[in-house]
Formats: sequence, C-alpha cells, structure tokens
Amino acid sequence: MYRAGIDLGGTNIKAGIVDEDQKILAEGSVPTMVKRPYQEIIKDMADLVKDLLGKIGAEERELSSVGVGSPGTVDAESGMVRYSNNFGWENIPLAEELGTYFTCPIHISNDANCAALGEVKAGAAKETKNAILLTLGTGVGGGVIIDGKVFEGAHAGGAELGHTSLIFGGEPCTCGRKGCVEAYVSATGLIRQARRAAEQKKDSLMNELCGGDLSAMNGKIPFDAAEQKDEAAMAVVDDYITYLGEAIANYVNIFRPDVVLLSGGVCNQKEKLTGPLTAYIKTVCFAGEKAFIPEVRCAILGNSAGIIGAANL
Repeated sequence: MYRAGIDLGGTNIKAGIVDEDQKILAEGSVPTMVKRPYQEIIKDMADLVKDLLGKIGAEERELSSVGVGSPGTVDAESGMVRYSNNFGWENIPLAEELGTYFTCPIHISNDANCAALGEVKAGAAKETKNAILLTLGTGVGGGVIIDGKVFEGAHAGGAELGHTSLIFGGEPCTCGRKGCVEAYVSATGLIRQARRAAEQKKDSLMNELCGGDLSAMNGKIPFDAAEQKDEAAMAVVDDYITYLGEAIANYVNIFRPDVVLLSGGVCNQKEKLTGPLTAYIKTVCFAGEKAFIPEVRCAILGNSAGIIGAANL
C-alpha cells in the first residue's frame, strides 16, 4: 500500500506518493493560485495525487491514506482549516472536500507539524520519537512531535511556537502582539536587525556586501561579515543566537525533546548556527547539564519533509 502526502503552499501545491520505507516514489507540483475558490484548489490537489499514482502504475485503491499539510490554524480532528491568512480561508472543510475524490481516509495538519513529523520519520531525527522543529523563514513555524505523533493540543491552534513571547513589549509581530519569538528569530527579524546595525555603522562590511543598498540585505550577509570579524555583524549574529537560544531553552524546559531541529534559509549556516546554540542552551536550560540537553540540528529533508510528514499523518 502507498500513502499520498500533500504540502499546500501559497505558491505551489506539492505532492508525493510515499511507500512503507518512507521513500517518495513520485512527486510533482502545480501552481496554487490562491485567489481561486477553495474547491478548485482542492480539485487540483486530488488531480495531482491521481496523476502521480499513474506515474508509478498504481491505482487509487492502493492508497491507504492521503495527508495534507496546510498553512494556518488547522483543526485536525474535524478536518477543517479554521484560518489561513495567506489564503484568505476561514472554516474550510479541506478533508471533507478532498474526500469526495478518494475512498481512503484523509488527514490534515499544520504544515510545520508535517515537516516535523517528516524529519522524525525519515530525516534528521529519524532515530528519535520526540522532537521540536522550528522553521525559520519569513515567519516562524513550530512543530512538536511526542512519541512519534504530532502534538496538536486539545484544540486547533496549539504548538504555535513562533508566537510565544520572548521580550514583553518588544518588536511588533505579524500576529498583532509585540515581542513574539517570530519577531526576533525569523529571517525577517534577522534582516531587520542587520539593516539597523549597518545603517548605524556606515563602515560595516555589511554595507559593502549589500552593494550599498540595505534593501538587498539577506540573512547570509551578517554571518559572512561576522566571519570576517566585522564588529557590527558579530553583534547582530550574537544577538540572533541569544534570542534563538532563549526561545529553544523555553521549549526544552517545557517538552524536553530528544532533539531540536531548525529549518529554513538561515540553516544554510549549519554548524555556525547549531554549534553555538547547543552550547548556549546547556547554560540556560533548567538544571543545566544535570538534566538531558538535546542537540540542536538542522533539518535535512528540505521540501520533502512536508510531503513525508503529511503522508504519515
């Protein structure tokens, strides 16, 4: 039997057919075109899965389940997307609508939850059953896996790790609060801090690496400049690691996972990011090294994580 995993994104719908060894046998994508009625988007999801089944010579009756990772607040129990800002969705019956195209069970969850589950099943945490994943992109997504299963909370909207408070009254967050983890450790937050530092210190190497245009700042530039001992960049990177380290320490104190995983473009820094973070949380987690301190690692599956995770829902 096979399982289908669908990663629903604002730009593309990605899907794959996954076997019992967690291998993606066929995968593909189609444009999402989010302004369309949700029924059209869901039909495209179903058509893509059926097309991929055809590519491996399988029939729909050989599917044991279809899973979907969706952005937004997802009610896994009812199969509803309660709210998704990027799609303009409210109370969309995603599982029910997709179920009109298939006879097998349909499962849905938040996209970051699916990425976390994928890494536990086949990626950087596959030897564990308890993991936390932070996706460090434009925002910060969070996924919590406990005993090999997605922790959803008792009701929709749980495990929003990016919207826990880091600094009371701090930087504005997209959610409307101030001082959220997302406002400081997202790629957006890192770029904002780097721009400010470069603007204040005109001789910083970051200005040169931006070509004199601060709108060209990205998350790589402060790390590159810090490696060359640029003081302003070193301060930005140190602050970023401190913010992220404090957030991770909070999650470790709550969940005490086997491993903490990071994904997103910032993770291209690899050991330059994970090494200092693992060392930092040893100094701030409750009981220090007298208790278990998880390693901080980069996720390894990339776009495949969401597909494999969704297939395992």
